[in-house]
Amino acid sequence: MDMAARRQYFEILQEKYHKSKKREEKTAILNEYCKNTKQNRKYVIQKFNCFLAPPHSRKKRPKFYDFRVISALHTMWEIFDCPCGQRLKSSLEKETDRMKAFGELKISEATVEKLKKISSATIDRKLKFWKNRLTKGYVSNKNNNNLLSQKIKTKTHYQQDRNDPGLWQVDIVENCGASATGTYVCTVDFTNLATGWTETEGIMGKGQTNALEAFKNIRRRSPIEIAEIHPDNDGSFINWHLVKYCENEGIAFSRSRRYKKNDNAYVEQKNYTHVRKVFGHIRYDTQEELDIINDLDHNELRLYKNFFQPVMFLKEKKRVKSKVIRRYDKPKTPFERTLELPDVPTEIKQELRRTYQTLNPAEVKRRITKKIRLLFKVHQTKKKKFNPAFDKILAPTMKNLGKVLYDLTGSHRVR
Repeated sequence: MDMAARRQYFEILQEKYHKSKKREEKTAILNEYCKNTKQNRKYVIQKFNCFLAPPHSRKKRPKFYDFRVISALHTMWEIFDCPCGQRLKSSLEKETDRMKAFGELKISEATVEKLKKISSATIDRKLKFWKNRLTKGYVSNKNNNNLLSQKIKTKTHYQQDRNDPGLWQVDIVENCGASATGTYVCTVDFTNLATGWTETEGIMGKGQTNALEAFKNIRRRSPIEIAEIHPDNDGSFINWHLVKYCENEGIAFSRSRRYKKNDNAYVEQKNYTHVRKVFGHIRYDTQEELDIINDLDHNELRLYKNFFQPVMFLKEKKRVKSKVIRRYDKPKTPFERTLELPDVPTEIKQELRRTYQTLNPAEVKRRITKKIRLLFKVHQTKKKKFNPAFDKILAPTMKNLGKVLYDLTGSHRVR
């Protein structure tokens, strides 16, 4: 008996089985079916009874976070620069009432309470659609080295004291676009390990004196004293100008190992969030563009990132069989972590608190967006979009490309 015949036989007996009112009749039907199909009796009983009840339709649970909460959550996510769920949860707990007071959120008190209670996992799930639309770019950088680097002490990632408030990691980001020829804008990035406080400064080119001037400017406006700097092996920092200045000012100097970016992990992460994510991967090579970048670095961008962008630090990392479990501390902004430092003078802490009370993060974000649009407009209206030096290098190569291919392959076509 094949499967189709067995199915038809089962349907006929099942109807008779359910219509039978006496136990003896049901027993006879079961005996007959088991004898003819050779199936287990308990399985047959379950099979005859499985279609008795109608399929259960699960009652959907009402949505706790309605469209009002999702809309307000998306607004807060954009205001605080699209952070992850854990960091955004910290901002929701502290800044939702202030955003409503500033008039940026027109929501009820019930929605405010829901925003404060929402978990980080739910935040990531509700914002999944918008997060998938974000794309990451390509980061290009070069490392240089010289004899001076051999005299500078090397510190690995584990040898750097993260609780030392005077330790700053340093790096430089090239805003050169697709071509590294000629002179272009570079961004000097200083990141404090204890608080995550970040200071950036734009310079024209990677000259040693320009990098030193940027360091002096950052040192003047930083609320935390710079006691030690830790760059990579870039020649902009590994030079006698900066080494002598640090010796005269009593600033310690250490560097990363070659090809070990994890030794500078904190500032490498800020290179993306504070530079690449803001200014993109295009080329800036005019004084007007440099002025706009420095205007942002000195004012709105500096305040926005340090006062309203929570950071998380790794507390524990352990391996359990094949899994690596990481535990992080509570997300806090660099401003909050700076207030917790005992080494920072009371006057500076009071000044930071006064600055925080006057800031509306949504308004600061709008000013940043306005200046970024102005920067892109200046970039698009430049008379010369390509460096002439690049054209001189590329033109002979394109002119002789056919001859090179013919010499190599015997044909102008590449297979």
